[in-house]
Amino acid sequence: MTEQHRVAVIGARGHTGAELMRILDEHPHVSVALAGSRELAGEPVPSVTGLVFQDVGPGEVAQHDLDAVFLALPDGVGAPWVDAISPDTVIVDISADHRFVDDWVYGLPELNRDKIAGARRIANPGCYATALQLVIAPFIDDLGAIPTVFGVSGYSGAGASPSPRNDPENLKDNLIPYRLTGHNHEREGIRYLGTTIRFMPHVHPAFRGLLVTAHLPLANPVSVDEVYARLVDAYEREPLVEVQQDAPTLRDGANRIGLLIGGATVSDDSVGLTLVAVEDNLLKGAAVQAVQNLNLALGLPEMSAIL
Repeated sequence: MTEQHRVAVIGARGHTGAELMRILDEHPHVSVALAGSRELAGEPVPSVTGLVFQDVGPGEVAQHDLDAVFLALPDGVGAPWVDAISPDTVIVDISADHRFVDDWVYGLPELNRDKIAGARRIANPGCYATALQLVIAPFIDDLGAIPTVFGVSGYSGAGASPSPRNDPENLKDNLIPYRLTGHNHEREGIRYLGTTIRFMPHVHPAFRGLLVTAHLPLANPVSVDEVYARLVDAYEREPLVEVQQDAPTLRDGANRIGLLIGGATVSDDSVGLTLVAVEDNLLKGAAVQAVQNLNLALGLPEMSAIL
């Protein structure tokens, strides 16, 4: 465990890139050799002493002696990097580009840990997709109809490029619905859970934090006690998933390194289950999960630099 693995973060300027740099600087088995950012080239990286941002292209990155590369880039721009980087080098792609590609491993450790271990091409899940899958998964065999999920997140989830969904003035005292059908994270849930899901995302004025309220129509009656027993059985050995009785609020998710599930409510006919889950969209929804995946891929303790 004394070996230092050299990693690069491409897109280190963005919200997720900044979180990655902060976490990796505390990693006992990893050193950040390269922080790629065209806009900040030449400026010091705030969270890593002695490192400066560099404007580097795919070919230059490929020439570095790297064990892993994080692609913290916008959707649709990572292909040249993937093409240039050696197949022996781990790539954790935080964009949506490879979440639906069969020869990439889907990086949701709590549901796919065995396949992630030792993988070299890992697609980091979306933030909402992480939360909604971990809520629904323990009850997947009990569904009697299509589950519906209401989601709300802080505006950092809309990225760093200016848009109406990350404009604090536009969001002030406001709640913005968007992509109410066919959202990528809905498609992820459908693909990897193997069941149809309806998902309705919204943005609210806080910078970070994410909440989903999931309604699961069940085939057979269930009690609240049985629901919690199922959740505990599913996640009691998962250090980043916590179960509680009360419904968490969005604020409970901000700066949380994992997922918190609670608020189980059963309808009068005992076949309608509602659950609430919160996380930080930049942490378990992005950077923390990416480091989990790195650790599994490199054979390191999964919680290194996380707990």
